[in-house]
Amino acid sequence: MISGELIIDLLLGCGAVMTAVLCLTAKDLFQAILLFISMGLLVTLAWVRLGAWDVAIAEAAIGAGLTGALLIATRRQLNQ
Repeated sequence: MISGELIIDLLLGCGAVMTAVLCLTAKDLFQAILLFISMGLLVTLAWVRLGAWDVAIAEAAIGAGLTGALLIATRRQLNQ
């Protein structure tokens, strides 16, 4: 029988991969940025599941937070 923890891990892994593929194939730049941020949050949850709290905090702060904010600011500059 498959345990609940394995199902959660599979959902996190498949969700991160599917979000990455959608991010790479997105036609709209803003949609790609949002998918990138959400992929970073899914990877953060995966690091938490692995017990790597320090890596999870760094991923959330740098990978999803700071990089996402820089991408949104750059998109705003491109529109001007």
